[in-house]
Amino acid sequence: MQQVTSLRELADLVRGRKELYVRWAPSPEHRPGISRDELTGVELPGLSVNPLEPEPWWRDQPLDLWLARKLYDYCHLRHERRRDTKPWVLSGRIAGTGPDNEPLLTDPEPVARISTDVLDEARDLLQQHAKADAQWGPLRRPPELDRA
Repeated sequence: MQQVTSLRELADLVRGRKELYVRWAPSPEHRPGISRDELTGVELPGLSVNPLEPEPWWRDQPLDLWLARKLYDYCHLRHERRRDTKPWVLSGRIAGTGPDNEPLLTDPEPVARISTDVLDEARDLLQQHAKADAQWGPLRRPPELDRA
């Protein structure tokens, strides 16, 4: 399986193949039953993924910046979940949309593993492009919903 070691490599992969998604899991095959809504526990009809292809409104913005944002938004998962959680590039068939408006993927096909070096590169690129007054960071649920 291909290992992606830079944002440029990931961008080349996305340019060369449509309908690729990132999934955070210990392995591309890791599927403990099926994805669940973290808030309610409801089973979802596919694996929660995030699309790597830019939206049309992104227009002429750099693809590597789009990918950096897509990776950085969920990089907290590698710390909050099992130790070996990492980002994987998958393809497959979309079966619906999850509660966070994320695509739900069935028939997943592993395409590549994304190196943790790419996550560091993504963070650095976003720091360079963030507005001076922007408050940004990985996505997380508000603490008042945490019952731990």
